[in-house]
Amino acid sequence: MTLPLEGVRVIEVGQALAGPLAGVLLADMGADVIKIEKPDGGDDARIWGPPFGPDGVTSLYFYSQNRNKRSVTLDLKAAGDVEKLNRLCETADILIQNLRPGVVDEIGIGPETMLKRHPRLIYCSIWAFGYQGPMRLKPGFDPLLQAYGAMMTVTGRAEDPPTFCGASINDKATGMFCTIGALAALRMRDKTGKGCLVDTSLFDSAVHWVEGGINNYLADGTVPKRHGTGGAVIVPYQLFDTADRPVCLAPGNDRLWARCAEVLGHPEWATDPRYAKSAARVQNKEALLPMIAAAMRGKTRAQWLEAFEKAGVPCSPVNDIAELAATPQLAAVDLVHPLPGGGPKVVGLPISFDRQRPHSARPSPKLGEHTDEVLSLLRGDVSR
Repeated sequence: MTLPLEGVRVIEVGQALAGPLAGVLLADMGADVIKIEKPDGGDDARIWGPPFGPDGVTSLYFYSQNRNKRSVTLDLKAAGDVEKLNRLCETADILIQNLRPGVVDEIGIGPETMLKRHPRLIYCSIWAFGYQGPMRLKPGFDPLLQAYGAMMTVTGRAEDPPTFCGASINDKATGMFCTIGALAALRMRDKTGKGCLVDTSLFDSAVHWVEGGINNYLADGTVPKRHGTGGAVIVPYQLFDTADRPVCLAPGNDRLWARCAEVLGHPEWATDPRYAKSAARVQNKEALLPMIAAAMRGKTRAQWLEAFEKAGVPCSPVNDIAELAATPQLAAVDLVHPLPGGGPKVVGLPISFDRQRPHSARPSPKLGEHTDEVLSLLRGDVSR
């Protein structure tokens, strides 16, 4: 299939997750992504295991986030290799970097320097806390930003301590926002002929996740609390134990709530003024939720799922990873596929084009595997 970013070249100078994720999203959409790695060990994520891939030494994490890329080793502390990077940028459309704050300026590849030399380049910086403010030079990892960005204080049950979200939500969101910004800037360059500086940060992403809580606090001064699996402004909207395994129940409006009450065997709840309307259910949830919980314990998960689905009430089993991997839905959407060359199975691009899911054309690269091939561009041996 023809992919939308074919003909676009990306230079990725980064490691771990946020920068490589932005790179792999662009690569999966057809861009030629050249990953710059330090000669001594490369991307730190190469050794983040076990588990490891087929070679026994490269982490599955690295395989997943670096498929479809070419690896070039450059020592960016050496002026000669910095010049090679600049020469490569002459052939590129987008540069992504998520090096430690301050490093790009120390080695001479900061945005002002690079955009002066490469005025058509889209220069994307991924920061921990942003390019300005008192914490701009602080390093950052996802759990630190979940803590600093208040996510931990709104995750879990009210009686729990601050709780970590298992997915690297800030890293992943920042990689996605970087990709969105890069593509928007590329579109603008089509109009103006000029490049652009795009800044994103884990802090920006962390604040984005809790925007509702911040907005509410600024409006009335109420500090959001943890609601366990429940929602703050919709009731019921959470997990309930059944006779065997839990079910997630989410009747998101009054019409669905009426159906839900009927299935639960208490149609009177849908007309009771304490529970009939959404705002009333939120105000009276301390009385309503225990009654729903008691009703739910009377049948098994399978029985409730069948009854709710028949009535059109949104519900779901609580799958673990093994159950998710075995679902017919995951198989149907073609989201998991093996990397070329006998590589492991990985989750691919969560986007389809004309109802076709792009599959990886390249496996994840060995460290420096494409150095000679890519640097031949600088000798004019290979056209762009």
